[in-house]
Amino acid sequence: MGEKRERMGRKAHSGKPRDRRESRRGPVEIADDLCWGRQPVLDLVKASPGRCVKLVIANNVRPPFLDELVDAARAGRVVYQMTAPEALDALCPGARHQGVACRVTEAKLLELEPFLDSLSQDKSALLVVLDHIEDPHNLGAVVRSAEAAGAAAVVFPKRRSALPGGTVVKVSAGAALRVPMVSVVNVTRAVEQIKDARFWTVGLDNNAESSLWNESSFPARTALVVGAEDEGVSRLVGESCDQLLRIPVRGRIGSLNAAVAAAVAMFQWAREQETNSGAER
Repeated sequence: MGEKRERMGRKAHSGKPRDRRESRRGPVEIADDLCWGRQPVLDLVKASPGRCVKLVIANNVRPPFLDELVDAARAGRVVYQMTAPEALDALCPGARHQGVACRVTEAKLLELEPFLDSLSQDKSALLVVLDHIEDPHNLGAVVRSAEAAGAAAVVFPKRRSALPGGTVVKVSAGAALRVPMVSVVNVTRAVEQIKDARFWTVGLDNNAESSLWNESSFPARTALVVGAEDEGVSRLVGESCDQLLRIPVRGRIGSLNAAVAAAVAMFQWAREQETNSGAER
């Protein structure tokens, strides 16, 4: 049975969201337990070899990248297989896999309460709380921005949400392997716990009266709450936040993509912290 599951080209039916791409034959699917592309796979093998189930390398991949990848796989005791390029095409239909792919286990998810206890009470910290982001590409983009902005963690619900699988690792450029991922059962309850840990909670809401540009600076300890792609922040979650802010937009678009909105707000927090830090010197 185990060998059958590893045959090249067979799609894994795990019940998880899948990356859909277009081909000449119409929509195709890439299993969400798959990470592909040279840099994401190399980051995965180096940073989290324990998550690597099997590394697959096309036999037309050449040094120096091949040597670096194989050395990393051997150092991390990752099983790897050289195969024909066509096998990678079948495994990653329609994707620019660059000759490498790796099946991964689910990321190690943290619990909220122990994570909050581990944070220093005296240092600035940004938490990004996702209210049911279902698209793994959006989750990956949020995680990538979170790492770049210096966020302490990304908090997301276990149900009705994208999970940090291979697609998220790929889209996040490996950031999902480094940024703490905290899973919760109930987002409203999580916001209350975060508030109890002395975080100021800010929800992004297109209908909020106050603008992100016009408000005073974010506190050093801020939790940014980002809503789902279509519905935004839910009513109960929004009512639990200390503050609701909108990002001013022009033109007819009306609102930003969830990942873009999150990035704008995250870097506003980062800019203010850098400004405040410089003023204190």
